[in-house]
Amino acid sequence: MSNKAAVLFRVVAIAEAFSWMGLLVGMFLKYVVELGEGGVPVLGAVHGALFVIYAVTTLAVARPLGWRFGTVLAALLAAVPPLFTWLFERWALRRGKLDGPERLRYGGTALFVRRDDGDAVASA
Repeated sequence: MSNKAAVLFRVVAIAEAFSWMGLLVGMFLKYVVELGEGGVPVLGAVHGALFVIYAVTTLAVARPLGWRFGTVLAALLAAVPPLFTWLFERWALRRGKLDGPERLRYGGTALFVRRDDGDAVASA
């Protein structure tokens, strides 16, 4: 379950980040270059939908991935600034937050495994 939850979260986080970027490009074309609407209505609707999907997905995967309140709050706050959902996803991947609590017991999907001295090493 945690592997599917992690993949779902990663896809939605990256999609939300790209929709933010698309909206910013559209707004630049509309307000700075003055090329008309520049797709802002469509890009705004897409970004709004992905923003809501990201928030719901974050809340849905928090339990299967074993996230604490601080991690959930950071993930939700990452949806506000542009591209921060992608940065949060990268951070969560490096920290093992996308592996779930059972990753070592069942083989898991861990890309990084913590050694006893606290350093992270890439797993084979």
